[in-house]
Amino acid sequence: MVPDNINIVVIFAAYLLFMISIGVLYYKKTENLSDYILGGRKLNSWVTALSAQASDMSGWLLLGLPGYAYLSGMESVWLGIGLAAGTYLNWKFVAKKLRQYTQVAGDSITIPVYFENRFKDKSHSLRIISSILILVFFLLYTSSGLVAGGKLFNTVFEIPYQQALLIGALVIITYTFLGGFMAVCWTDFFQGTLMVCAIALVPLAAMKGIGGYDSTVSIIESIDPQLLNPWTALAGGAIPLISNLAWGLGYFGMPHILVRFMAIESPEKIKQARIIAMVWVIISLIFAVVVGIVGRAYLYPEFLGEAGSETIFMVMINNMFTPIIAGILLAAILAAIMSTADSQLLVAASAFTEDIYRIIMRKNAGEKELVWMGRFAVIIISAIAYLIARDPNNSVMGLVSYAWAGFGAAFGPVILFSLFWRNTTRNGALGGMIVGGLTVIIWKQLSGGVFDLYEIVPGFLLSCITIYAISILDKEGPAEEILREFDHLKQITLGGKNTHK
Repeated sequence: MVPDNINIVVIFAAYLLFMISIGVLYYKKTENLSDYILGGRKLNSWVTALSAQASDMSGWLLLGLPGYAYLSGMESVWLGIGLAAGTYLNWKFVAKKLRQYTQVAGDSITIPVYFENRFKDKSHSLRIISSILILVFFLLYTSSGLVAGGKLFNTVFEIPYQQALLIGALVIITYTFLGGFMAVCWTDFFQGTLMVCAIALVPLAAMKGIGGYDSTVSIIESIDPQLLNPWTALAGGAIPLISNLAWGLGYFGMPHILVRFMAIESPEKIKQARIIAMVWVIISLIFAVVVGIVGRAYLYPEFLGEAGSETIFMVMINNMFTPIIAGILLAAILAAIMSTADSQLLVAASAFTEDIYRIIMRKNAGEKELVWMGRFAVIIISAIAYLIARDPNNSVMGLVSYAWAGFGAAFGPVILFSLFWRNTTRNGALGGMIVGGLTVIIWKQLSGGVFDLYEIVPGFLLSCITIYAISILDKEGPAEEILREFDHLKQITLGGKNTHK
């Protein structure tokens, strides 16, 4: 699209060097595995909020969702509503309790470690199985980010897809390898800021170029009046609407988001972080939908088709702005991609290092050895994700939706039950995790009728039923130590104070 444009090349290079410099800075400050994986629980409200949401939305926000809106119009708004609701509920009900509980339960630094400590699982089954699920679904999720990066470089610079894919992967690996969690969070902070500015500016500039709001609406209506009708989601029955809204369920089980709650400096800072996060999310989701719909009018009569729909944001930027401004805005797409891929790599690497390598392979491994094993795990996981991403026909939306459902169904119910129901047992949690993950994998292979329902819905429901049923039938019930710990946390929460900073 913009071959050999020196201005955009320079801006991209400067941006990438800035991200890598943050990795180098925190490389010098990483002393142990807790620093590398959780940043020593030192995040402030702003970094926690923007890092959580930037790592959440990924290149999907600037490619996948605008592409969906470009094709389906206002029907896509229900997906945004589901995501916004899920974000709020996660921050409101899960964030503070998880921050407190992970510290009360043996100062847990990963989600699998939390599951093990919460249920006093001496067999390590919860920890190992949850780590395997993290590796499986994050391979898909990380590959979606690499696909998005490949499409970006391919579209902007007309670099062959395979070479473009390799460039993006190498940059992400470099600063995640070096700096760990703090590098990831601070780069996410800057990337989140750039993302929200870009996604708001582009559709507003496009509407101005078209001739204003009325002219934009008129063109869209001439293409297809149903593009402005949000209720078209019901044309095929309730399944499309439920499927879109159900995306919100995924938040309760996203390890790369939950780990931000665990890393904030104090539970009392959650409220401020929640406000910042919700403002960012609402603005971003609204404008992501607007980008797709306005883009349909802006390019009229040209139609990108389903295959090209995910490039709409890039096409609009290239057509509207000078190379310097275009370079900055296109860097926002790179920011969106990197902000999630780095987080996913780090969580997957930490799951392997802390929950498989340390438990099964090297029980007596020292802190320095574990940090370096975490770094090497980043490279290995990236290489596998790269192999998955090599197919240029992969859809960012498709890969994200699969991984999102997997995490939401496997971990979401277990997180909620562990925080809010004292009688949840270890066997119930293990059964729910397995049933949720397997339901998503099996349901994804089926189609037609009820099987067109987004797989997170049956996965989440069956996981909840399994956890409850097994826990009720478990004659031994939770150990007294587990109940005391749960009640202690409840007293801290009800008392409105925190003694575990």
